[in-house]
Amino acid sequence: MSTESIQRNQNNDDVYRWIDEYQENGDKNVQLKIVEHYKGLVHSLSKKFSRGKDHEEDLFQVGMVGLLAALQRFDGDYGRSFESFAIPTIVGEIKRFIRDKTWSVHVPRRIKELGPKIRRAVDELTTKYQRSPLVHEIAEHLGVSEEDVLETMEMTQSYQALSVDRSLEADQDGSETTLLDLLGEEESGFEKADRKMMLEKALKVLNEREQQIIHYTYFEHLSQKETGERLGISQMHVSRLQRKALSKLKESIKIEPTEIL
Repeated sequence: MSTESIQRNQNNDDVYRWIDEYQENGDKNVQLKIVEHYKGLVHSLSKKFSRGKDHEEDLFQVGMVGLLAALQRFDGDYGRSFESFAIPTIVGEIKRFIRDKTWSVHVPRRIKELGPKIRRAVDELTTKYQRSPLVHEIAEHLGVSEEDVLETMEMTQSYQALSVDRSLEADQDGSETTLLDLLGEEESGFEKADRKMMLEKALKVLNEREQQIIHYTYFEHLSQKETGERLGISQMHVSRLQRKALSKLKESIKIEPTEIL
């Protein structure tokens, strides 16, 4: 036996000893040794399913969860190697994450599960007929309705949202048009107009003195003292009338009047 083989067997013996020790007492330091030992395996598995660096990092973290789950459930008495037990567990965790967590919009689970079946059916039927299969042929092959096939094919187009910075086309001068350029913006003028109409209607529930106080304090931004001087009343009187006016407005418009003043 070569020196390399002896070293590899010794490493495996160490790992299985660590696994036994961890399952007996849950030692976190031992767990860390096992995780470090299999980090490369998890990384290689997550890389196979990734769609980019950021996505790969997410899948790596999910794969590590799968590794820990395998570590908890592994039973060496069945004569099965830990690697052969852990790999399906890690891959299964990654696939569940992709199925349930990486869609840009919420879709029913039946759609998520039917999507891969449709893709496989299309491949099989294309080989069989030497052409692209029709919707009713896919539906018949899978034993589902044509509506389910059409709905799934449409929904799977929403698997990943488009970036608003994605380039759609280039003008004659070479400048690019992005999705953001085509999106409308909310017109703040409409909201201001609605607020003005609401306020004008609400102010009618106030008497003349209360309207004056609201105007001076909220529109001219005068202090209660300055408002009292203009109206020839005390600051305390202004404060009392202002509270009364705000209470009337709140009752009239059913929201805090300070939100529109």
